[in-house]
Amino acid sequence: MNLEKLLAWKFSPLEHPLPARDCMLYALGIGAGTDPTAESDLQFCYEQNLKVFPSLVNVIAHPGGWITDPSLEVEWVKLLHGEQSFTILRPLEAGKTYIGHYRVRDVLDKGEGKGALVYLEKELREKETNEVVSLVTSTYVLRGDGGHGGTISEAPVPHALPDRPADKSLSLSTLPQSALIYRLSGDYNPIHADPVLARKAGFDRPILHGLCTLGVATRAVLNAYTNGDPSRLRSLQLRFSAPVYPGETIFTEFWQDGGVVSFRATAKERGVVVLNNGRAEITD
Repeated sequence: MNLEKLLAWKFSPLEHPLPARDCMLYALGIGAGTDPTAESDLQFCYEQNLKVFPSLVNVIAHPGGWITDPSLEVEWVKLLHGEQSFTILRPLEAGKTYIGHYRVRDVLDKGEGKGALVYLEKELREKETNEVVSLVTSTYVLRGDGGHGGTISEAPVPHALPDRPADKSLSLSTLPQSALIYRLSGDYNPIHADPVLARKAGFDRPILHGLCTLGVATRAVLNAYTNGDPSRLRSLQLRFSAPVYPGETIFTEFWQDGGVVSFRATAKERGVVVLNNGRAEITD
Protein backbone atom coordinates (compact mmCIF):
# COMPACT_ATOMS: atom_id res chain seq x y z
CA MET A 1 0.00 0.00 0.00
CA ASN A 2 1.26 3.44 -0.94
CA LEU A 3 -0.04 5.54 1.94
CA GLU A 4 0.88 8.90 0.44
CA LYS A 5 -0.95 8.22 -2.81
CA LEU A 6 -3.92 6.69 -1.02
CA LEU A 7 -4.42 9.76 1.16
CA ALA A 8 -3.95 12.11 -1.81
CA TRP A 9 -6.35 10.22 -4.09
CA LYS A 10 -8.66 12.64 -5.87
CA PHE A 11 -12.20 11.49 -6.53
CA SER A 12 -14.10 13.26 -9.28
CA PRO A 13 -17.65 14.23 -8.27
CA LEU A 14 -19.97 11.41 -9.36
CA GLU A 15 -23.32 12.43 -10.82
CA HIS A 16 -26.14 9.93 -10.48
CA PRO A 17 -29.64 10.43 -11.93
CA LEU A 18 -32.21 8.47 -9.93
CA PRO A 19 -35.12 7.27 -12.08
CA ALA A 20 -38.09 5.59 -10.42
CA ARG A 21 -37.24 2.27 -12.08
CA ASP A 22 -33.85 2.10 -10.36
CA CYS A 23 -35.45 2.86 -6.98
CA MET A 24 -37.95 0.02 -7.42
CA LEU A 25 -35.27 -2.39 -8.66
CA TYR A 26 -33.12 -1.70 -5.59
CA ALA A 27 -36.09 -2.31 -3.27
CA LEU A 28 -36.83 -5.63 -4.99
CA GLY A 29 -33.15 -6.55 -4.68
CA ILE A 30 -33.23 -6.24 -0.87
CA GLY A 31 -36.43 -8.30 -0.68
CA ALA A 32 -39.22 -5.72 -0.58
CA GLY A 33 -42.37 -6.98 -2.28
CA THR A 34 -42.23 -10.47 -0.78
CA ASP A 35 -45.79 -9.77 0.31
CA PRO A 36 -47.26 -7.81 -2.63
CA THR A 37 -50.22 -6.69 -0.50
CA ALA A 38 -48.09 -5.18 2.29
CA GLU A 39 -48.15 -1.38 2.10
CA SER A 40 -44.84 -1.21 3.98
CA ASP A 41 -43.19 -2.92 0.97
CA LEU A 42 -45.37 -1.64 -1.86
CA GLN A 43 -44.48 2.00 -1.16
CA PHE A 44 -40.95 1.21 -2.43
CA CYS A 45 -41.95 -1.03 -5.35
CA TYR A 46 -44.86 0.75 -7.03
CA GLU A 47 -44.61 4.00 -8.96
CA GLN A 48 -47.75 5.56 -7.48
CA ASN A 49 -46.59 7.75 -4.55
CA LEU A 50 -43.22 6.03 -4.72
CA LYS A 51 -40.82 6.42 -1.78
CA VAL A 52 -37.10 5.73 -2.03
CA PHE A 53 -35.77 3.11 0.39
CA PRO A 54 -33.34 4.87 2.79
CA SER A 55 -30.34 2.57 2.38
CA LEU A 56 -30.15 3.31 -1.35
CA VAL A 57 -27.85 6.19 -0.30
CA ASN A 58 -25.11 3.56 0.08
CA VAL A 59 -25.35 2.52 -3.54
CA ILE A 60 -25.77 5.59 -5.73
CA ALA A 61 -22.79 7.65 -6.97
CA HIS A 62 -20.44 4.78 -6.08
CA PRO A 63 -16.74 5.30 -6.96
CA GLY A 64 -16.30 1.82 -8.40
CA GLY A 65 -13.00 -0.04 -8.31
CA TRP A 66 -10.74 2.94 -7.63
CA ILE A 67 -8.75 1.05 -5.03
CA THR A 68 -7.54 -1.44 -7.66
CA ASP A 69 -5.43 1.27 -9.35
CA PRO A 70 -1.86 -0.11 -9.54
CA SER A 71 -0.34 3.16 -8.29
CA LEU A 72 -1.97 2.59 -4.88
CA GLU A 73 -0.11 -0.72 -4.50
CA VAL A 74 -3.02 -2.24 -2.59
CA GLU A 75 -3.40 -6.02 -2.52
CA TRP A 76 -7.04 -5.49 -3.35
CA VAL A 77 -7.91 -9.17 -3.91
CA LYS A 78 -7.72 -9.54 -0.11
CA LEU A 79 -9.98 -6.54 0.55
CA LEU A 80 -13.04 -7.01 2.74
CA HIS A 81 -15.90 -4.62 3.49
CA GLY A 82 -15.71 -4.22 7.26
CA GLU A 83 -18.19 -1.53 8.30
CA GLN A 84 -20.84 0.76 6.84
CA SER A 85 -22.90 3.67 8.13
CA PHE A 86 -25.29 6.24 6.74
CA THR A 87 -27.04 9.34 8.06
CA ILE A 88 -30.17 10.67 6.38
CA LEU A 89 -30.49 14.45 6.35
CA ARG A 90 -33.22 14.49 3.71
CA PRO A 91 -34.87 11.53 1.95
CA LEU A 92 -33.88 10.73 -1.62
CA GLU A 93 -36.52 11.42 -4.28
CA ALA A 94 -37.06 9.53 -7.50
CA GLY A 95 -36.49 11.65 -10.59
CA LYS A 96 -33.81 13.84 -9.06
CA THR A 97 -30.06 13.80 -9.65
CA TYR A 98 -27.49 13.43 -6.89
CA ILE A 99 -23.75 14.00 -6.75
CA GLY A 100 -21.36 12.00 -4.59
CA HIS A 101 -18.22 13.65 -3.17
CA TYR A 102 -15.70 11.16 -1.77
CA ARG A 103 -12.56 11.34 0.31
CA VAL A 104 -10.26 8.96 2.17
CA ARG A 105 -10.76 10.12 5.75
CA ASP A 106 -8.23 7.99 7.65
CA VAL A 107 -5.99 4.94 7.48
CA LEU A 108 -5.20 2.68 10.42
CA ASP A 109 -2.03 0.59 10.09
CA LYS A 110 -2.37 -2.60 12.15
CA GLY A 111 1.25 -3.57 11.51
CA GLU A 112 3.23 -5.60 9.02
CA GLY A 113 1.44 -8.83 8.24
CA LYS A 114 -1.68 -7.68 10.14
CA GLY A 115 -3.37 -5.52 7.51
CA ALA A 116 -4.77 -2.01 7.46
CA LEU A 117 -8.14 -0.25 7.66
CA VAL A 118 -9.18 2.47 5.20
CA TYR A 119 -12.00 4.81 6.22
CA LEU A 120 -13.90 6.29 3.27
CA GLU A 121 -16.51 9.06 3.44
CA LYS A 122 -19.16 10.09 0.91
CA GLU A 123 -21.13 13.34 1.02
CA LEU A 124 -24.23 13.05 -1.15
CA ARG A 125 -25.74 16.27 -2.50
CA GLU A 126 -28.82 17.02 -4.55
CA LYS A 127 -27.61 18.50 -7.83
CA GLU A 128 -30.30 21.18 -8.22
CA THR A 129 -29.94 22.72 -4.75
CA ASN A 130 -26.43 21.53 -3.78
CA GLU A 131 -27.98 20.53 -0.45
CA VAL A 132 -26.31 17.69 1.48
CA VAL A 133 -28.89 14.93 1.79
CA SER A 134 -26.82 12.09 3.26
CA LEU A 135 -23.45 11.19 4.75
CA VAL A 136 -22.10 7.68 4.16
CA THR A 137 -19.00 6.01 5.58
CA SER A 138 -17.33 2.73 4.66
CA THR A 139 -14.46 0.84 6.23
CA TYR A 140 -12.30 -1.35 3.99
CA VAL A 141 -10.21 -4.09 5.57
CA LEU A 142 -6.98 -4.48 3.59
CA ARG A 143 -5.82 -7.87 4.84
CA GLY A 144 -2.70 -7.84 2.65
CA ASP A 145 -1.49 -4.34 3.49
CA GLY A 146 0.11 -3.51 6.80
CA GLY A 147 3.31 -1.86 7.94
CA HIS A 148 3.09 1.19 5.68
CA GLY A 149 1.91 3.78 8.19
CA GLY A 150 -1.42 5.47 8.85
CA THR A 151 -3.16 8.59 10.11
CA ILE A 152 -4.68 7.15 13.29
CA SER A 153 -3.42 4.62 15.83
CA GLU A 154 -6.72 3.28 17.18
CA ALA A 155 -9.93 2.21 15.49
CA PRO A 156 -13.22 3.77 16.60
CA VAL A 157 -14.88 1.66 19.29
CA PRO A 158 -17.76 -0.36 17.80
CA HIS A 159 -21.26 0.13 19.15
CA ALA A 160 -21.77 -2.23 22.08
CA LEU A 161 -24.94 -4.30 22.18
CA PRO A 162 -26.87 -4.23 25.48
CA ASP A 163 -26.12 -7.04 27.94
CA ARG A 164 -29.67 -8.32 28.23
CA PRO A 165 -32.04 -10.56 26.27
CA ALA A 166 -33.29 -9.03 23.03
CA ASP A 167 -36.44 -6.95 23.26
CA LYS A 168 -37.72 -8.09 19.88
CA SER A 169 -36.72 -10.18 16.87
CA LEU A 170 -37.75 -10.51 13.24
CA SER A 171 -36.94 -12.96 10.44
CA LEU A 172 -36.80 -11.93 6.79
CA SER A 173 -36.11 -14.40 4.01
CA THR A 174 -33.91 -13.82 0.99
CA LEU A 175 -34.56 -15.34 -2.41
CA PRO A 176 -32.23 -17.82 -4.13
CA GLN A 177 -31.91 -15.20 -6.91
CA SER A 178 -31.46 -12.23 -4.53
CA ALA A 179 -27.84 -11.58 -5.54
CA LEU A 180 -28.70 -11.74 -9.25
CA ILE A 181 -31.40 -9.09 -8.74
CA TYR A 182 -29.39 -6.89 -6.39
CA ARG A 183 -26.32 -6.76 -8.65
CA LEU A 184 -28.43 -4.88 -11.21
CA SER A 185 -28.24 -1.90 -8.84
CA GLY A 186 -24.58 -1.52 -9.77
CA ASP A 187 -22.31 -4.02 -7.99
CA TYR A 188 -21.29 -6.53 -10.66
CA ASN A 189 -18.58 -8.34 -8.69
CA PRO A 190 -18.70 -11.86 -10.21
CA ILE A 191 -18.44 -13.66 -6.85
CA HIS A 192 -22.12 -12.78 -6.44
CA ALA A 193 -23.11 -14.53 -9.67
CA ASP A 194 -20.46 -16.95 -10.96
CA PRO A 195 -20.16 -20.23 -8.98
CA VAL A 196 -16.67 -20.96 -10.34
CA LEU A 197 -15.27 -17.57 -9.33
CA ALA A 198 -17.06 -17.73 -5.98
CA ARG A 199 -15.34 -21.05 -5.22
CA LYS A 200 -11.97 -19.57 -6.22
CA ALA A 201 -12.64 -16.80 -3.69
CA GLY A 202 -13.21 -19.42 -0.98
CA PHE A 203 -17.02 -19.66 -0.94
CA ASP A 204 -19.19 -22.71 -1.55
CA ARG A 205 -21.35 -20.76 -3.97
CA PRO A 206 -22.08 -17.11 -4.89
CA ILE A 207 -22.63 -14.93 -1.84
CA LEU A 208 -25.03 -12.08 -1.22
CA HIS A 209 -23.62 -8.55 -1.40
CA GLY A 210 -22.85 -7.12 2.04
CA LEU A 211 -24.81 -3.97 1.23
CA CYS A 212 -27.77 -6.13 0.25
CA THR A 213 -27.66 -7.76 3.68
CA LEU A 214 -27.51 -4.25 5.15
CA GLY A 215 -30.63 -3.39 3.15
CA VAL A 216 -32.47 -6.42 4.54
CA ALA A 217 -31.49 -5.41 8.08
CA THR A 218 -32.71 -1.87 7.40
CA ARG A 219 -36.04 -3.34 6.29
CA ALA A 220 -36.16 -5.25 9.57
CA VAL A 221 -35.55 -2.07 11.60
CA LEU A 222 -38.29 -0.19 9.72
CA ASN A 223 -40.78 -3.04 10.10
CA ALA A 224 -40.03 -3.60 13.78
CA TYR A 225 -39.86 0.01 15.00
CA THR A 226 -41.31 2.51 12.52
CA ASN A 227 -44.36 0.68 11.19
CA GLY A 228 -42.64 0.81 7.81
CA ASP A 229 -42.30 4.62 7.79
CA PRO A 230 -38.87 5.38 6.21
CA SER A 231 -38.94 9.05 7.28
CA ARG A 232 -38.42 7.99 10.92
CA LEU A 233 -34.98 6.48 10.25
CA ARG A 234 -32.18 8.99 10.86
CA SER A 235 -29.05 6.85 10.78
CA LEU A 236 -27.76 3.29 10.77
CA GLN A 237 -24.37 1.70 11.29
CA LEU A 238 -23.10 -1.87 11.49
CA ARG A 239 -20.19 -4.28 11.08
CA PHE A 240 -20.09 -7.07 8.52
CA SER A 241 -19.22 -10.33 10.28
CA ALA A 242 -19.80 -13.10 7.73
CA PRO A 243 -21.34 -13.53 4.27
CA VAL A 244 -24.94 -14.52 3.59
CA TYR A 245 -25.86 -17.06 0.93
CA PRO A 246 -28.87 -16.18 -1.25
CA GLY A 247 -31.94 -18.02 -0.06
CA GLU A 248 -31.02 -17.86 3.62
CA THR A 249 -33.20 -16.34 6.32
CA ILE A 250 -31.81 -13.31 8.14
CA PHE A 251 -32.86 -13.35 11.79
CA THR A 252 -32.44 -9.94 13.45
CA GLU A 253 -32.49 -9.30 17.20
CA PHE A 254 -33.23 -5.82 18.58
CA TRP A 255 -32.65 -3.84 21.75
CA GLN A 256 -34.37 -0.46 22.11
CA ASP A 257 -33.17 2.35 24.37
CA GLY A 258 -35.22 5.45 23.63
CA GLY A 259 -34.58 6.52 20.06
CA VAL A 260 -31.65 4.12 19.64
CA VAL A 261 -32.20 0.60 18.35
CA SER A 262 -29.27 -1.80 18.67
CA PHE A 263 -29.32 -4.93 16.53
CA ARG A 264 -27.52 -8.07 15.42
CA ALA A 265 -28.37 -10.34 12.48
CA THR A 266 -27.79 -14.07 12.05
CA ALA A 267 -28.06 -16.39 9.06
CA LYS A 268 -30.75 -18.57 10.64
CA GLU A 269 -29.99 -21.79 8.77
CA ARG A 270 -26.31 -21.81 9.83
CA GLY A 271 -26.51 -19.96 13.13
CA VAL A 272 -23.76 -17.57 11.99
CA VAL A 273 -23.73 -13.88 12.96
CA VAL A 274 -23.54 -11.94 9.68
CA LEU A 275 -24.08 -8.38 10.94
CA ASN A 276 -22.96 -7.14 14.33
CA ASN A 277 -22.73 -4.01 16.49
CA GLY A 278 -25.73 -2.52 14.69
CA ARG A 279 -27.12 0.83 15.76
CA ALA A 280 -30.05 2.74 14.28
CA GLU A 281 -31.52 6.08 15.31
CA ILE A 282 -35.26 6.53 14.89
CA THR A 283 -37.65 9.38 15.62
CA ASP A 284 -41.22 9.34 16.93
